[in-house]
Amino acid sequence: FYVVECSSYQIDLAPSINPSAGILLNVTPDHLDRHGDIAHYAAVKERLVANSDTAIIGMDNEITVKIAERLTKAGRNVFPIYREPFHEFGLFADIDSSGYFIAEYGDHGADIMANLAGIGSLRGAHNAQNAMAAFAALRVVGLSNDEINAGFRSFSGLSHRMEQVGRLGKVLFVNDSKATNAEAAAPALSSFTRIYWIAGGLAKEGGIDALSSFFPRLAKCYLIGEAAPQFAAAIGTKAPFEISGTLAEAVAHAARDAAQDGAAEPVVLLSPACASFDQFKNFEKRGDAFRDAVLALPGINTMGGEI
Repeated sequence: FYVVECSSYQIDLAPSINPSAGILLNVTPDHLDRHGDIAHYAAVKERLVANSDTAIIGMDNEITVKIAERLTKAGRNVFPIYREPFHEFGLFADIDSSGYFIAEYGDHGADIMANLAGIGSLRGAHNAQNAMAAFAALRVVGLSNDEINAGFRSFSGLSHRMEQVGRLGKVLFVNDSKATNAEAAAPALSSFTRIYWIAGGLAKEGGIDALSSFFPRLAKCYLIGEAAPQFAAAIGTKAPFEISGTLAEAVAHAARDAAQDGAAEPVVLLSPACASFDQFKNFEKRGDAFRDAVLALPGINTMGGEI
């Protein structure tokens, strides 16, 4: 079996694509310079699951719900996944005092399939959805629940995507450099409650206005790059901030301040909500620079994740 991630460009050029399990989590406006409008973009994305032996579809997006309905009416095998409890066929995510778990609703009610509590690389509702999609696909190809759960527990995470870099005392350092716009930064900000946030770079349209609901979680912001003045204006009096200028300075100041926090797990989070090109070649180089700065801190304990 092969696991292949396909961009919309690749799907567009592969009309006969027919995977054993096709996964479609959501469709939001993107790449419209190529596809023309959201309707055509959605139609291209639909091809990935339309000819799948099993179509695994996220049911928390208006467009993908309609795709699932069309495929079901056409007699295709659709396996729905829900980011919140849903009492119909399919997998759903729920949360209790210890964290997220994945359950399946069947003829005799709901049964827990996987417990994600304590798996730091799978924090947050978005990773619960990712885990559900993986669970469904792995079951399609014949793995047992025990095998899948062992994989979840051993998953160290991916570089630059909420990558747990290290701990200094109770302070956790997280590299989410892949978050190059506000929408991409939202999952990380929603996953922690006491955040020392490093943000900024080359701003995208809309800045960080869409993230205002997360500002109460911010212990302090450390703003870098060209976007720093713009982000400072957006934050205003809603959270403390400083204009750090460089990533290295932001890491040093955030580490110092977080070490004095009385919270159970303060988090120094690089989730820039910006492109990197004002200071770095790409988001990977930015994430590497963050990781290097963190690992250079005296007393840091590494997390053993992917590098």
